[in-house]
Amino acid sequence: MGKKINPLGFRLGANQNHRSVWFAQPKSYSRGLQEDEKIRDCINNYVQKNMKISSGFEGKGISHIEIQKKMDLIQVIIYMGSPNSLIEGRTRGIDELQTNVQKEFLSVNRRLNIAIIRVAKPYAQPTILAEHIALQLKNRVSFRKAMKSAIELTEQADTKGIQIQIAGRIDGKEIARVEWIREGRVPLQTIRAKIDHCSYTVRTIYGVLGIKIWIFVDEQ
Repeated sequence: MGKKINPLGFRLGANQNHRSVWFAQPKSYSRGLQEDEKIRDCINNYVQKNMKISSGFEGKGISHIEIQKKMDLIQVIIYMGSPNSLIEGRTRGIDELQTNVQKEFLSVNRRLNIAIIRVAKPYAQPTILAEHIALQLKNRVSFRKAMKSAIELTEQADTKGIQIQIAGRIDGKEIARVEWIREGRVPLQTIRAKIDHCSYTVRTIYGVLGIKIWIFVDEQ
C-alpha cells in the first residue's frame, strides 16, 4: 500500500543510467558524493546568475548534469535547453565556468573538463518544465493556468503523457493542499516505460511550494 519510490532509481539498468559514473572505496565514497554535490551546486549557481544577467530569465535551463570521474580527469557534461543564452556575448563563458568550479573544487591531481550539450526538445525535460511553472507561480499566475500551459508545451514535444503535482500554500490559501493534473498515460509501475521525473522547490511570497513532474517519454 502506497509505497513511493523515485521513478528514475526504480528504472536504473532498464532504461535509465546513472548521472554520476565513478568508482570509490567504501571509506572515500562519501567524499566523492560531496564532490559531486559541490560541482552541481557551483554550476547551477553560475548558470542561474549569468542567465539572469543576459536574458532577465531567472531559471537555469539545465536538464541534468552528468559527472564521469577517471584517475586524472573529471568530465562534466551539462545538458541545457538553450546553451546560447549562457555563451552569447561571453566568449569565455565555458572557460570562466570551468575556472569557477576548479576554484571551488581545489583538486590539484585531476583536470576538469566541462562540455555543454543542447537538448533537442527542452520542454520534454521535467526540470526545465518545472522552472517554467515556478516562474509563472512567482508572477502570481493561477496554478491551473500554469499547469495547463506546461501541458501544452509538452504536447508540442511529442510526449506520451505527463503528470504535474503542486503542493503547499497554493494561491496564498492558509491551509496547504496538493493539486495535480494528468494528461495522457503515465504508467509508473511499468518498468519498461521510460519516465522522466523531477521535484522542484519554488519560493513564493506566501511560502515554499513543491512541484513534481512525471513525463512518459517512450515505451521499450
